[in-house]
Amino acid sequence: MTRDTNTQKALVLIVAERDVALLDIPIPTPGPGEVLVKVHSIALNPVDSLYVGDPLAQQATRVIGTDFAGVVVAAAADLASSPDVRAAAGARVAGFLQGACSRNDRPGAFAEYILTPYDLTWSVPASMPLASASAVSMCGVTAAQGVFFRQQLPCPFWPTSGWAGVAPDQEINYLVYGASTSLGLYAAQLVRAAARFSNRRVRLIGLASTAKHALLSAPPYSYDVLIDYRGDWEAEVRAAAPAGVDYAFDAISEGGTVRKVHDLLAATAAPHAFVIFRNDRSDLKPAAPGVWRSTGYRVPPVYGAAWEALGVEIGYDNQTIPAKPEARAFAAAFYTWLGSAAADGEVKLQPNPVRVMPGGLERVVPDGFALLGWNQVSARQCDRPEEYMRPISGEKLVYELVRE
Repeated sequence: MTRDTNTQKALVLIVAERDVALLDIPIPTPGPGEVLVKVHSIALNPVDSLYVGDPLAQQATRVIGTDFAGVVVAAAADLASSPDVRAAAGARVAGFLQGACSRNDRPGAFAEYILTPYDLTWSVPASMPLASASAVSMCGVTAAQGVFFRQQLPCPFWPTSGWAGVAPDQEINYLVYGASTSLGLYAAQLVRAAARFSNRRVRLIGLASTAKHALLSAPPYSYDVLIDYRGDWEAEVRAAAPAGVDYAFDAISEGGTVRKVHDLLAATAAPHAFVIFRNDRSDLKPAAPGVWRSTGYRVPPVYGAAWEALGVEIGYDNQTIPAKPEARAFAAAFYTWLGSAAADGEVKLQPNPVRVMPGGLERVVPDGFALLGWNQVSARQCDRPEEYMRPISGEKLVYELVRE
């Protein structure tokens, strides 16, 4: 049987069944500012499985998935004369979509072809495999939002207020809890970028399992102090930074880590010095759509939805978050900076280590989601015997739809 050239395979959430099916759906047509990308690789994030088991989507069906990398095959008519290489057929690009992680009717990335705004993609250097590039976009922009947009560290592509709460000649202590997570790996690189850009000495202190200390002590992370999170890590951090840490990045933000990390901040820490990435504490509540406020903290944890980068209204986290043009402009600037590596040859962010999984789209749910788990990072369990089903540790799961 000849396959319909106007259809494609996609992983589709069946909301009523809380399950996913591999279905044939139409190949979409680009609208204004959009490009059509033939997807070569997808990378998995915890939200991809979380909102299948506990759907936010209010449609009967919805394409799931977040991270992708591929090749542009068509562009909207309004981009015909664009000089931007990301709008040209044949461009190697990566980016992220929201998938089933909202109530909005926007399809995700786990399909053979996807539509995306061209300026929310980044140009992938020829030296970087698309499988590796697929692991960057969502976690990369989330880390950048934390380090530059929320903490306001010196930034090479966006105006910020810079280091606050520290003297011009003072060494800066920066703590990352969850240093070997995908988010933590990008955070360390961006803090190093802030240090280079501002010509300041930053002392990176990381919490991770000892098995990851060799990785984290080497470039591009180059941690100065590494501590096993399973020991008396609070005492060890205090010994490493007796006056407290100046900035903190809690990449886990669950199981009491928020309070513990907060209590390690210096007395002089700036009001925006502490960022978190999961809202599972009852003392962090929405004060207005898209604005969260905490109680009982000397330095309030700064939290925001990564999806703000899309610049559209989002039905998420039991509220409707309004479109935030500045958040979108920041994301576009970040991706332009990230993609400038394709021209200057300097990779701005080293991709996380990836585990290329077998089987393509049809194995995402039975294998990838089984490894991701369906809720907290700390609760992941999988006892499958296959070598590729070993527990996730400091890497991203990637599926190739097209091999380069």
